[in-house]
Amino acid sequence: MEQTEVLDEVQNLSPEELKERRQKITDYYSEHIPHLKVQLEYEELLTSIEKLRAERYQAQMFLAQAYQEEQEPTERKLKRT
Repeated sequence: MEQTEVLDEVQNLSPEELKERRQKITDYYSEHIPHLKVQLEYEELLTSIEKLRAERYQAQMFLAQAYQEEQEPTERKLKRT
């Protein structure tokens, strides 16, 4: 159905039919809100987990680099002797 056909159909509705159609749309969205809230909570939790995981990896890399820098002077001293 083209946009102009839909517009013509809506314009030809009586006030009662228009009210009924709006109510059906409102009911449809109201019915789906609980499911969307659950999905939103899931997505927020997933995002939090991914963010924490990235922060943990970053901390591990920092510690690994610090450990490596700590070991390099010791290795240089050993090579000199």
